Parts: sequence; structure tokens; C-alpha cells
Amino acid sequence: MTARMTLALLAALAASGASAEEAPRRPNIVFIFSDDHAYQAIGAYGDPRDLLETPNLDRVAREGARFDRCLVPNSICGPSRASVLTGTYNHINGFYNNANSRFDGNQSTFPKLLRAAGYQTAMVGKWHLVSEPTGFDYWNILPGQGLYYAPDMIEMGVRSRREGYVTDLVTDVSLDWLKRRDKSRPFLLMSQHKAPHRPWSPPIRHLGHDGDREYPAPPTLFDDYSGRSLAERDQDMTIARTMNANDLKLNDFRERFTPEERAAWDAYYKPRNEAFRAANLQGEALVRWKYNRYLHDYLGCVKAIDENVGRILKYLDDEGLADNTIVVYASDQGFYLGEHGWFDKRWIFEESLRTPLLVRWPGVVEPGTTEGRIVSVIDFAPTFLEAAGVAVPPEIQGRSLVPILRGEAPADWRTSFYYQYFEYPDAHRVRPHFGVVTDRYKLVRFDAPDLDAWELFDLQEDPHELRNVHDDPTRKPVVDELKRELERLRQELKVPATFPREAYGNSPFPAASP
Repeated sequence: MTARMTLALLAALAASGASAEEAPRRPNIVFIFSDDHAYQAIGAYGDPRDLLETPNLDRVAREGARFDRCLVPNSICGPSRASVLTGTYNHINGFYNNANSRFDGNQSTFPKLLRAAGYQTAMVGKWHLVSEPTGFDYWNILPGQGLYYAPDMIEMGVRSRREGYVTDLVTDVSLDWLKRRDKSRPFLLMSQHKAPHRPWSPPIRHLGHDGDREYPAPPTLFDDYSGRSLAERDQDMTIARTMNANDLKLNDFRERFTPEERAAWDAYYKPRNEAFRAANLQGEALVRWKYNRYLHDYLGCVKAIDENVGRILKYLDDEGLADNTIVVYASDQGFYLGEHGWFDKRWIFEESLRTPLLVRWPGVVEPGTTEGRIVSVIDFAPTFLEAAGVAVPPEIQGRSLVPILRGEAPADWRTSFYYQYFEYPDAHRVRPHFGVVTDRYKLVRFDAPDLDAWELFDLQEDPHELRNVHDDPTRKPVVDELKRELERLRQELKVPATFPREAYGNSPFPAASP
């Protein structure tokens, strides 16, 4: 450890009231992060369709806590990752969208602060922030979205091709770093998966994992979007219209297959594709076929994640590290698995707004805890810092979850949450919108130049968010109260009145001013 790092560590210990002798017991942190993993596709969350068994993820929930209202401030990959690192909203960290944003690595992040306090830090897998990682002793990342088979990886600036399946490779590299680390110091490992991002390419070993199951349809698979605004009707993310031949593996699907993998892939998909074409399905039957193909592929990717979470847990057990290691599993946002007829994310609506969050911290978190309070990915940074005894910078907008993890009930915990989405029209033509979320209500304003509309949803009476009741006169007191709360949150979070045009991606026009 350098003299600078030693001084930083002592300062952090002094701020936390700890002694130098206690430093080795600062918890290690393993943060396992996936891309587009719907909470519906984790057994512990109990989706009524019973989509998939996830024994290793369920183990984290069983031995720790399952959070049922972990919300994202902007449901899209890069912006959510920027919020995780900084603990701030995108108008503060500057990463608004996936189209033209670039993460400023000079800003403060929790890995930098942990590293300065003596932690070893590593980032492995999907980064997706354009600039190179900063604040890490070691990094080995996928370029851009990365590939599922034989992906390139960039190790400390050097790019090379890796043979194998991406989820397995990310874990291989993560475990290799754990084995080589300085065992005298605590560590932060961020092990971040590409899966189950589109195009949902499962590993060869999981082709046919579901025995050609016909999955139960969600109640809103054939949503007609009546009673809501142009925004819901005029989007481009439906299973019926938007999923293409590549998504559905109906073409000569391109991956970096070995000859053996290509043969196995074709042996699974080709006869099923031939049977599909012969059936000449139409209407709802066609949508159901696409839905079942989608879930086979998506859930096959999730099975590989679950297996690799198990590999990490086994290493911690075998090395005697489990008792002093915080294990966190989360995704960058939620995802639609046929709800409202959709795939993808972006909306303030439940399936994209909510992301899975499982936390195991032996001796701190009561096993089997379920937590319903509103928390967020912006809370991860202050949580890790407080757990490590490092002061939380005042500019962080999230709150530490440590009191909740200890079983406490902070009287001033948030009861509302601010959301804002920017990127339009690419991809999927979801119009920019912002709003306020509470346990019961969701007030949304769509603010595209061709649409200025408010919507109100009562989650208690309408859990599937099918009826906009904003203009119901009996709801006026609720609307007025929520609009006041929305303005309070915007002021508290320093949300500007207008944004640069670049915030909306490659849109030809800026959104309307709030």
C-alpha cells in the first residue's frame, strides 16, 4: 500500500470511529450486475408464471434480503450504470442516453473513494460508458454491448478475443482476479454481465432448456393501449411488430460460433423454424409463438447468469470469505417479458422502473428479509461507502441502505421517487417523460414536442397500469398533491428547467420545457 493510500485509509477509519486493527474486517464487496434482467425472471420474486428456477440467486435472497421496490432514475443501460457509480441522477453525472453520452471519468465515483481508502478494486465485464474505466486497480471490459460468443475484451487498454460464452468468461476473469488479489486488503469486485440483453443468445448447453414449453401469457400481452396517451400507442417495442428475424433466430443467426457450436445451434433452431414457417401463424397465435421463442432465449441467458452467480458464491465459501463479504445482485433496470405486449424497458411503468435487488451481508442482514420501501440504484454508492467506513460525499443524491439492511426503520426514509427518461426517437420511439412515484400512485408527464400529456395511475386499484385517471375530477386532490411533490423533488435534486438537445440522443428536436 502506498503512503498516500495509507493516509487515506487512516483518515477513513478515523472518520468512522474505527481503529487500524479493525481495518482487515472491513467487508469485501462483490457487486454482480446484469443487463436487462427482469425481476419476473428470478424465482425469489414469485412471478405467477413461474418462469424459471434460479437456485443461486434465490440463495442470495434466502440468506439475505430481497428488495421489492428498487427503482431506477432512468430505465436504460448506460445512464443507469452512471447513476450506480456516482450515486447521482443523469443531469448531474452527464450521462443521459445510450446514443451520444460519454461518461466523464474525472468525476467522483464510489470505486475511486474505496480505492483511496485502501480497497482493491476491479471492474470486469460490461461497462458500456464509452470512456475507459477509472478508479480501478484492474479492469477487463467488453467493448460497447459486447458479443455473446467469443467476445473481444479490453484488459487494461489491450483488446483481444476470448473464446467461450460471455457470461462464463466474465465470471472466469472475475474469479481469476479474486485468486490473484492481495489477500491482506479488502476488495471491491464489480462483475458485470452482458446477459440477458438483446438479442438474447443463450449458451449452447441451455438450448431446449424448457422442453418447448408454452409459457403462460401475462394479462396484458394483448394490451390495446386504450385510455392512455399517444405515447403508449405510438411506440416501437412490441413483440408483435418490433421483434425481428434476428431476435427470433429465424435467420442465419450470426455469432462467433465454433463449428461445433454452429452445428448444435442449427440442430436446435432449424427444425423448429421450419415447423413455424409451415404453420403460417397469424394474429394472436403468431404473437404467442414469438412470445414463447423470446422467453426460451431470454431465460436461457438467465440460467447461465444464475449458474455463474453460483460459481462466485462457491468461491467465497471455499475461501472462507463469505462471512465478511457483502454480495449484491442487481440489474441496470427492469425489462418487459410480454407485459403490455412489450420487450425492452425505458418507461416509468413498473416492469421497467423496478429492478431486482438481492443483498447478502452475514451478521448484518437478517436472512429471508423482504423489503418494500422505495430504494434505488443511486443508493448503492452511499451504501458501499458507509459499509466500508468511508465518508459519503454531500453531492451524492442517494441514501445509504445500511440502516435498512440492519433492520432499522429510518423515520425520514423517502416515500416518493423522481424519474426521468430522455432518449428519443431512437430506439423504440418512447417519448421523453418524467414523473413522481409513490407506493400507490404514479404521476407522469410526457414532454415531447408532439405530445404534452399528463397521466395518473393508481397502482392499488390498477396494478397493471391500464387506466389513466388524471382527468377524473375525483382525483384532483391527488393530482395537485403529486404535482407539488414533483416540483419539490425537482428542486431538491437540482433538476434544470431545460436540458441540452444532446440529452435526448440523436433527436432532431429538443423536448418541451417542463
